[in-house]
Amino acid sequence: MSGMASDHNNSSQEEYIPHYLQKEDPFASKLSREADIIAGFYLTIIGILSTLGNGYVIFMSSKRKKKLRPAEIMTVNLAVCDLGISVVGKPFSIISFFSHRWVFGWIGCRWYGWAGFFFGCGSLITMTAVSLDRYLKICHLSYGTWLKRHHAFICLAMIWAYATFWATVPFAGVGNYAPEPFGTSCTLDWWLAQASVAGQVFVLSILFFCLLFPTAVIVFSYVKIILKVKSSTKEVAHYDTRIQNSHILEMKLTKVAMLICAGFLLAWIPYAVVSVWSAFGRPDSVPIQFSVVPTLLAKSAAMYNPIIYQVIDCKFACCRPRGLKAKSSLKKSR
Repeated sequence: MSGMASDHNNSSQEEYIPHYLQKEDPFASKLSREADIIAGFYLTIIGILSTLGNGYVIFMSSKRKKKLRPAEIMTVNLAVCDLGISVVGKPFSIISFFSHRWVFGWIGCRWYGWAGFFFGCGSLITMTAVSLDRYLKICHLSYGTWLKRHHAFICLAMIWAYATFWATVPFAGVGNYAPEPFGTSCTLDWWLAQASVAGQVFVLSILFFCLLFPTAVIVFSYVKIILKVKSSTKEVAHYDTRIQNSHILEMKLTKVAMLICAGFLLAWIPYAVVSVWSAFGRPDSVPIQFSVVPTLLAKSAAMYNPIIYQVIDCKFACCRPRGLKAKSSLKKSR
């Protein structure tokens, strides 16, 4: 009986045909032309704002690159990832939405899928590293003082290597990049999980190492930080002004990191849920019109971060010049 059941499962997996092989033209848009035009305008606005915002963050950071703290170096790397998504990826999807079909063929589809996953994974792993940096600085002061700039650059090399590995794994024959069900964008081939056990292993590995595990680290770090801050607020008040100012700066950097992580996860979690359902739910059970909304929401994640930087930096700048002027005048008087 078990042999018959396994034969039945194998046959059902072999019989499954993904959406991009069911029709002769997998890149034809399944949306109305009006919906494609609206999506194209939406992505154009998102792309322009994201490019200008992240480009501004990188430009301003380059002016003080020798003074950047390790956490700030990480946030610059996050801006680089967001800028990469905007410059490398969005033009492909914008042109395709306005053309009412994907116009770059299978090679362009795989390139677009690789670039989107590469920069998206780099963003999430960067935020994971930032959350760990915040955790060490706030909860383990001895480790926090040990972290220096060269450790941040080593961490950056590990982040890019990690993102490169997982984005390139599908080209090794264990996965693939494929068009989305609506036809005008490409992504990881989540539908391989419907076809074979190897496909299920591939999708589960991607989900664990590129979403669940980093998210768990982020949540753990910020929960511990919140608990630590509640218990140490009164202790910091007894220290001198220099230590209090350093603590305020660390907390501002932590707020930036928390807001960035929250914005990223809120943008990507709906897309992740739809992808998991497409991989392990009933085949073709996600309506095409419904699948495009989480995709567009995820593509907007790169726009949030510069706004968060400016809101926090403006608040910090309002109170920073007085302290700097007071210090400089004190030095001159001495």
